[in-house]
Amino acid sequence: MKNILPILLVFLFASNLLSQNKADLEKKKSKTQQEINYTNKLLKQTQETQKQSYNDLLLINKNIELRQSVITDISYEIKLINEKVEELELIINLMAEDLEKLKTDYANMIRIAWKNTNKYNTIMFVLASKDFNQAYLRLKYMQQLADYRQKQFKAITALSDILAIQKLKLTNLKNENDKLLTEQRNEEKTLKQDQHNQEKTLTKLKSQEQDLRKKLQQQQKEMADLQREIERIIREEAKRNTNVTTGKFELTPEDKLVSTNFENNRGKLPWPVERGVIVSNFGKQKHPVIPNVEIDNRGIDISTTVNATARAIFDGSVKQVLSMPGMQNIIIIMHGEYMSVYSHLESVLVSKGDKVLAKQVIGKVYTDKTENKTVLHLEVWKSTSAVNPAYWLSK
Repeated sequence: MKNILPILLVFLFASNLLSQNKADLEKKKSKTQQEINYTNKLLKQTQETQKQSYNDLLLINKNIELRQSVITDISYEIKLINEKVEELELIINLMAEDLEKLKTDYANMIRIAWKNTNKYNTIMFVLASKDFNQAYLRLKYMQQLADYRQKQFKAITALSDILAIQKLKLTNLKNENDKLLTEQRNEEKTLKQDQHNQEKTLTKLKSQEQDLRKKLQQQQKEMADLQREIERIIREEAKRNTNVTTGKFELTPEDKLVSTNFENNRGKLPWPVERGVIVSNFGKQKHPVIPNVEIDNRGIDISTTVNATARAIFDGSVKQVLSMPGMQNIIIIMHGEYMSVYSHLESVLVSKGDKVLAKQVIGKVYTDKTENKTVLHLEVWKSTSAVNPAYWLSK
């Protein structure tokens, strides 16, 4: 028992960590599965046009990314369980050895006690003492021997119960492992179907490469126009906030507070739509269809459902509301040193100069009827630099 107890305590601590890790993984998997379901819903919506579109490919790519994340999480969970199974098997083997030793020692004690079982032998053993003191010690010894046998019996019973519990835990872990392996195989099977759809869609889109190139050039022109407008506003803000005496850019106390709050809420800001998935990431990336073409996205593109509304991601003041060909309506909101830009809006509910709060509805997201897609383009700027909006939104 002395050998097994420290190991058992370590195992129990490790089991608590396993439970915590598993709970976190299950939570993450559940959230990812919800994203997959939502992406499938959007994909079904876009496919109602009976036309293979570029947006279809983006949604399929997102599905594959999410599915691979689920498979990775399942693999890690299986790894954790296998480690615990090995540890538990070691514990059970050590406990079984200890239990066998306890039973052997106890059996030997019973045999010895049986030989001296009648009261006459016990009384004779006490009466044969040389004096009262020795008689008392012999009587005490007999009592201690009986107590020790009782403790041994209790130890055997307790260890047997613990061993039975650990064996049950082992069975449950193995069953859970089998369940996860089945889940992993099903996810891998679905992933292959997604990859097949990806290849199929890609092949169809490659036949439209010339049209895609023209559309991309138009989109790049529209984005360049937007960037020029953003840079104009940045210059205007810099001029407005430049201290005449020092010549340095300085925020007002109110703007400084808003800016600090925005900074402190990195990774916690609400999404600009109630539900959505990011289909195009921030930064430079290869075009998914056209070879040797790189896209430089200054923001992120979020696919959402028809009739979705756009929301402010933080408290601020509306700096500009404008319209541009291809970008539809655009709202630019200042948050101290930061600025958020919302493009592809069908309609707007705010005006220049308005104060807005986080999660306040500022407009309706535009739906492209030709592709049946509803995509919001979001940008976040700090001073003169575009930053990745995904880092600021809640996970």
